[in-house]
Amino acid sequence: MTPARRTTVALSRAWAAVRDRAARGGTDAGNITLLAIAFGMLALLLVTAVVSATSVHLERKRLLVLADELALEAADALDLASFYRGGAAPPTQDGVVPLTDADVRRAVEEYLTEHDALLAGREGLVVTEAVADDGRTARVGLAALARPPLISWITAPWSDGVVVRATSSARAW
Repeated sequence: MTPARRTTVALSRAWAAVRDRAARGGTDAGNITLLAIAFGMLALLLVTAVVSATSVHLERKRLLVLADELALEAADALDLASFYRGGAAPPTQDGVVPLTDADVRRAVEEYLTEHDALLAGREGLVVTEAVADDGRTARVGLAALARPPLISWITAPWSDGVVVRATSSARAW
């Protein structure tokens, strides 16, 4: 007997038992069982909603950690060959070599290609921004798709996934 068939048989036996009790006990017999079944279904729906929301939140936190790593890497980005050839901007009066948008973008792309294990399990990861705001601060924005692990009536509208975004910045000193 297949598991689905076993479940169907078990539910039909349980329903028959409820009907028999109701027939023997009067008009109120079996109401507690129906209330317990309804409460159990409501509790399961609530659990699926909480588990799915927690999973999406944790995926956003993981994306934020990756954005932090990329921003830190980009803040230290300096194309040494270009700098020593004189192609990079000269240091400021306080000794900081200014960052450019191209340096930040290059550092982010290099880091992601060198650490491709970071991309495993992340669906639709996109770098939304990689800029140097003021020449010292690297800002990196990421977006990815997070799918809820449990799909129920409550979480069905998000079964295709939820786009999560994270932005982080790091300052070069």
